[in-house]
Amino acid sequence: MTDTTKWPNRYWGTLAPPQAKAEFFNAVTAPAPSGTGTVATIRMYGPIDSWGGYWGISTKDVGAVLDALPDEVTQIILRINSPGGEVFEGVSILNMLRAHKASVTAVVDGLAASAASVIAAGCDDVVMSPGTQMMIHSPSTIVWGNSSDMRKTADVLDNVEASLIEIYSSKAGEKDWATLLADETWLTATAAVELGLADRVAVIPDAGESETVGVDDPDELLEDGDDIQDQAPRLRGAHAAMRAFARTPNLPSSSEPGAPNRKETTVAYSDLTAGLRERLGVTDAAASDEALLAALDEALVEQADTPAAPAASIPAGAVIMDAASLAELRAQAALGAEARAQQESDRRDGIVSQALSEGRIAAASRDQWRAQLDSDETGITTLLASFPKNAVPVAEIGHSDTLTSSGDALYGTVYGPTSKEA
Repeated sequence: MTDTTKWPNRYWGTLAPPQAKAEFFNAVTAPAPSGTGTVATIRMYGPIDSWGGYWGISTKDVGAVLDALPDEVTQIILRINSPGGEVFEGVSILNMLRAHKASVTAVVDGLAASAASVIAAGCDDVVMSPGTQMMIHSPSTIVWGNSSDMRKTADVLDNVEASLIEIYSSKAGEKDWATLLADETWLTATAAVELGLADRVAVIPDAGESETVGVDDPDELLEDGDDIQDQAPRLRGAHAAMRAFARTPNLPSSSEPGAPNRKETTVAYSDLTAGLRERLGVTDAAASDEALLAALDEALVEQADTPAAPAASIPAGAVIMDAASLAELRAQAALGAEARAQQESDRRDGIVSQALSEGRIAAASRDQWRAQLDSDETGITTLLASFPKNAVPVAEIGHSDTLTSSGDALYGTVYGPTSKEA
């Protein structure tokens, strides 16, 4: 059995993730040395991870940077130092770069391993900096199930490997890729050129000083004192080219699974927010509860600070209301916020209950998963959905009144504290 505590930080492996995104992912643009066109330098100095944030570089991250590049960019220098990560995320990033109108030069500054080698090999021009390495290997994953499940998973991995071979072959031609991948082949800068996965060994200058493009507040991804291991369960990472290929995409917010919210409550809440927007002059129909409360506070301050004056002297944008009416609106808004909080709590309770009913988790871990949903609902919901159904039996398969003390302990571990029938 793999010791998952050895890889507490996903694809960062045993390394502690940085405190800021800009430490491992940023971009800058500068005029080309020739004076015509503009060069963009994008640094990918971290793992490839669909979770994004401080976990690594996601398709969403790269897409935001590409969208923010000036129209006059004609060349992208993609600097890579990455252990790899999720293969589908890597292929998606590669195809976004291919679709961009600028030519892309991949420059390996340290290591281009696993999914990062896929990105590098698919670029227009691949340059190995002196002393660098490239690593290619067969995709891997974790599977839990019966022999049929494992055979299906093996077939999927074979198909994924075939896709990777297509990318490598388009760059380097026909080779014994199956053997090279199975052997986990490490290539020096010169060997990568000889194999055909790189074009040359050289030192490529930057476009200019680093500046993060397309990322909001890159230096505040983690608050001071936050423990990265408290943000998500420990998962195997670092060297896996693919994590749970059947992982579901981010789920939309919903009151299901679990007990649905009463329709009357939902309708009343919608009427309340609509009334607040109308009375406060808020034109944004998608304004959040916090924005409505802020507008209400502003109206109260204006009413308190504005001296009595003829109606004609009231400045444009001011709101004058009966104080009792405003107080009632604030009370109703507070009730609406409480209703929203209860909806979210019910939804998260339902997610855990659904996982229990499908046998994805044990009852003993209910409270642990419920607490983690409060800190990262999207990520934990996705993780739970990737667990196999019926891993924990949910139907009674027999009972006995002669269980040993060790049997009692095992029963409690799986199903939680409960009394058994005599």
